Amino acid sequence: MATVTSERYRAYTPRPFTRQERDTVTILFGGLHWRAERIVQAVLEGAGYHARVLPVATRDDLLTGREVADIGQCCPTSFTTGNLVNFLKGEAGRIGVETVNKHYVYLTAGSCGACRFGQYHQSYELALRNSGLGAFRMFLMAQDQLDQKAAMGDGLDLNLPLTLGLLWGIFVTDLVQDLEYQVRPYEVVPGATDAVVKESIEYLFGVFRDRPKRSPYRSVAWHLTTRYFTRALRRVHDKFAAIEVDRLRVKPTVKITGEFYLQTVEGDPNYNIHRWLETEGAEVYPAAITVWMDYLLRHGLQRFEDYSGIERGARLKLALGRVAQGVYRFTFNRLRRALRDLPHELPSQFELRRLAAPYFHSRLDGGEGDMLVGKALWAHHKKKAHMICELSPYSCMPNTMSIGAMAGVVGKYPDLLYAPLEIKGDAEVHALSRCQMILTEAKKRAQREFDEALASSGLTLDEVRAYVDAHPAMKKATYHVPHDGRAAGTAAKLVLHVATKLGR
Repeated sequence: MATVTSERYRAYTPRPFTRQERDTVTILFGGLHWRAERIVQAVLEGAGYHARVLPVATRDDLLTGREVADIGQCCPTSFTTGNLVNFLKGEAGRIGVETVNKHYVYLTAGSCGACRFGQYHQSYELALRNSGLGAFRMFLMAQDQLDQKAAMGDGLDLNLPLTLGLLWGIFVTDLVQDLEYQVRPYEVVPGATDAVVKESIEYLFGVFRDRPKRSPYRSVAWHLTTRYFTRALRRVHDKFAAIEVDRLRVKPTVKITGEFYLQTVEGDPNYNIHRWLETEGAEVYPAAITVWMDYLLRHGLQRFEDYSGIERGARLKLALGRVAQGVYRFTFNRLRRALRDLPHELPSQFELRRLAAPYFHSRLDGGEGDMLVGKALWAHHKKKAHMICELSPYSCMPNTMSIGAMAGVVGKYPDLLYAPLEIKGDAEVHALSRCQMILTEAKKRAQREFDEALASSGLTLDEVRAYVDAHPAMKKATYHVPHDGRAAGTAAKLVLHVATKLGR
């Protein structure tokens, strides 16, 4: 017999977060890697808000998310929902439900599109009601809607100084993370890189929290011209310079791609894949949040490309958007130069679109769209990595589309090592064993590349090591080993670099 309900659908509408509450309310957030979260906290505190990062999600959070919300949701939703609920229940047990509802609000991303990302608010609301926290306030920041005051009140003012601080924070922490993953697999003293990164992020926390305050438009000019952040990154560079490395350890380079949350976090939600790959003898090329935001810019501007000559003002909007994208990339490159160009460069979004075009339509949105295919081909053709590891939530439609498109890519380029991992949150052995099979081939490829570099240069390993020993600067983590497109592995690139130095 059919169930009939007289209750009408209602959208989730929390009580507004007001300006008068700023001194007593703490903003909760999470879902990024810990470096970015720490600097986001610094920016919020510097702007006069109380902010707190949620703990890294765990397997217990996954189980809680499945229990109190929709069992059919993808694992990122289960992890983040359960993570929020478990934190709030712990706080409610300590200070009471009424106090939690009054003194905390949750801020996270929201959107609409070809996945369940657009239904996050319903999963959160269901979980909160089922946990006795129905009056708790959460606010979703829509990717396509910058003005949030109508939805959440005036408690959080997303003005230019705050927005620019958050953006610069993402730039800086992406660069530090990239350098960290290049250095740690080759460190001579175990733990040295982790110690330097923690020290650097705490230093940058102070830098961002204590940013000089400017009016909105003066803030734009200041962020684009100041040496405040480049000086800070040079200090970070000096800290990394104290780390001794041995780059003659042969390791395959693994490029991480996939669904945004799974490729960004570090912990149980993705089986701690970054550290696991390192323990298996790989060098990880992490996924930068900056690249994802660059893709969002490109994807948004495509509408004006399509409507140029049809819609009034489309050409002007496209031109202004191109300028904004150029400034975005210029700023990232300026900060990258402060680290002596050691972190990886931003790939051209137009090149990624061109590479993906035969396999994936650039106007299809959801997840990272055609960029997932483009990044795989870019890394393969330019020898940026030996292997691609794509992390997809269980039954995620956008990633299922990209994996299907990659079947055509691998068919044309059978030497592209591609490991699509479907992440369920509780099938670790299956996912990692699948990755390990592809990683074994990547290790063979890295060793073969290294042997070929020695053979082509006429050098032996002992001769290369002797040259490095005679030039102590080459043992520093901040020594720049050029990438000329001949090799993907760090050890092979170092051999070719030494050969060039010797005139071989």
